[in-house]
Amino acid sequence: MNNHTQSNIKTGDKTEAPRKRIAIVTGASGGIGRVFVRELAKETIDEIWAVGRNSQRLSALQNEAGVKVVPVCKDLTDHAALLSFSDLLKEQAPRVLWLVNNAGIARMAPSREFSAPEITQATDLNCKAPAVLISLCIPYMEKGSYILNVSSAAAFQPVPYLNLYAAAKAFARSYSRALHAELRPCGITVTAVCPGWVDTDLLSRERNGRIVRFPGLVIPERVVAKALKDAKRGRDMSVCSLYVKCQHLTAKLLPQRLTMRLWLHGIRSYL
Repeated sequence: MNNHTQSNIKTGDKTEAPRKRIAIVTGASGGIGRVFVRELAKETIDEIWAVGRNSQRLSALQNEAGVKVVPVCKDLTDHAALLSFSDLLKEQAPRVLWLVNNAGIARMAPSREFSAPEITQATDLNCKAPAVLISLCIPYMEKGSYILNVSSAAAFQPVPYLNLYAAAKAFARSYSRALHAELRPCGITVTAVCPGWVDTDLLSRERNGRIVRFPGLVIPERVVAKALKDAKRGRDMSVCSLYVKCQHLTAKLLPQRLTMRLWLHGIRSYL
């Protein structure tokens, strides 16, 4: 961990160092996570624990974003590695000002093509890891702390051929909004970040020999800027574009069977 020189605080007859103010960002080595790290580096915090599996990419991120970045190389689908965050938090005893659960995995395919290990990995990363990290971090949070869980516009309705991912993001959205209601009296804000298509390496640019078109595609910087602004406003959900806001409204007004048919019609040429 990086060492930071801080002035001591006197409490009664005791002198103790102030607790380190940190942000934790999972899936930090690329895409939305990388942008979150860059933007949070501008906040009044001491360290950003950038969590990812690729140590080289984390080191590159540290060189890019500055000395606040502390690479934490962990595979969050490994149960022991996930729980080891408890030891790390106990050792450092920081104030967790920001927790950004961004790590995720997605694949568009018929459900019959998913193996049992792939399903387990996806649900562990998309659902279990954020919930466990939140549970571990809450004791180190206080009034003015923020939790951002990266969900998706896919959480608004069932999405055939993307259903494992969409269901996991529906979990993230529902979990976040309920947790926001629970923690609001403590002054902790929980925000479900629900972007549509985001221009990152996660997107498959070609399928079955056809160039894939992504309606409403936005850059990750736009998603992150809106998410941070909405969190600071105390909102339990962040939607960053008019296109996705229309999707959200449509999902409320139309029967889900119809929204699924419209989705299937839109992707028919890629199946």
